[in-house]
Amino acid sequence: MDLLTRRLIDLALEEDVGSSDVTSVACVPADANGRATVVAKQPLVLAGGEVAAEVFRRVDARCVVRVDADGAALDAGARPMVVEGPLRALLAAERTALNFLMRLCGIATFVRQCNTALAGTKTRLLDTRKTTPGLRSLEKAAVRSGGGMNHRHALFDGFLVKDNHAAAAGSLGEAVRRCKRAAHPLVKVEAEVHTHAQIDEALAAGADMLLLDNLDDAALVAAVRHVAGRVSTEASGDMTLLRLPRVAKTGVDFVSMGALTHSAPAADLSLVIDVIFPHLFPSPLAGKG
Repeated sequence: MDLLTRRLIDLALEEDVGSSDVTSVACVPADANGRATVVAKQPLVLAGGEVAAEVFRRVDARCVVRVDADGAALDAGARPMVVEGPLRALLAAERTALNFLMRLCGIATFVRQCNTALAGTKTRLLDTRKTTPGLRSLEKAAVRSGGGMNHRHALFDGFLVKDNHAAAAGSLGEAVRRCKRAAHPLVKVEAEVHTHAQIDEALAAGADMLLLDNLDDAALVAAVRHVAGRVSTEASGDMTLLRLPRVAKTGVDFVSMGALTHSAPAADLSLVIDVIFPHLFPSPLAGKG
């Protein structure tokens, strides 16, 4: 678990628990222990399991967690996580753990649906930087759990020349040339294009990849034919689950969808306290993976 994720968990717990879970302190004996199970209330793809598990451990290190691997396809009623520990800790961690799970499983599930729509084609699915502030690493990991691919992580790890960069540099070609001079040989420079003239200008300047932005299906077909395999192509803009099969037929190599992370519906999961018991820890879950 990296430092950033731990900080996110701590911030989320500070937001939700604060100084204490006053209801559980009032209702639950301090020495009560319990077992809780996370239940999938719909078919979904699991993502964020270890993050949710860490939430329980951050609340109380005595919590013992068994969780399925991310990427697992679950049916409604599946139980991907079991936690044993102090009952107050289970109740205090519940909402924060589920919030992470619902968000990340929702992304992975939607990505899996989109990948299914592209099955049998050469087109690969990419995410974007349209992520929840602070959650980018987790959301991009959820995209991978669903079978998608990550585009650049942030502004520092990839060159993507957009319209505003071209305007600032004086032209699209000049912006591409400046990026090529700044990039080392293992980094690609991608250029956003809208017309055949821009395709030619970007390629002449040395662009390694083209982002065919906000083109309809017919325009995408024409653009891919114009590129003629000289570089990889990526289609973006107004991408929906229903449109993906049509976009794949245009011959683009990649399709990027901001909706994978900014509009995926949250998955429906709940946590149920299965049993309350007085035994000492480590619990029966210890050593079971």
